[in-house]
Amino acid sequence: MGADAPLGAFEEQVLLAVVRTRADAYGMRIRREIERLTDRDVAIGAVYATLDRLEAKGHVRSVRSSGDVSRRLFEITRAGARHLAETRAMRERLWRGVDLGRILPERG
Repeated sequence: MGADAPLGAFEEQVLLAVVRTRADAYGMRIRREIERLTDRDVAIGAVYATLDRLEAKGHVRSVRSSGDVSRRLFEITRAGARHLAETRAMRERLWRGVDLGRILPERG
């Protein structure tokens, strides 16, 4: 994966939400997408802090939208997509061969 550490769980969620929301990837929309898919509350400040960090790392870039409502729109960069793919591959390698059924009680 190079010198960069794997993405943290929330960084990964934010990047995936940017990809999923495409051209509509602004802070509140990203937040709603994460909340919808993870079923947890997310602070908008945490989303923007993470987006700023990801932008500083070169994983996303932002532009100001034009129109009635000015929004900061985000898109994933090639480097961000590569890092996201590497993180996914690492997580899949870690999960390969793991059987939690032996540890967790059966539900019935």
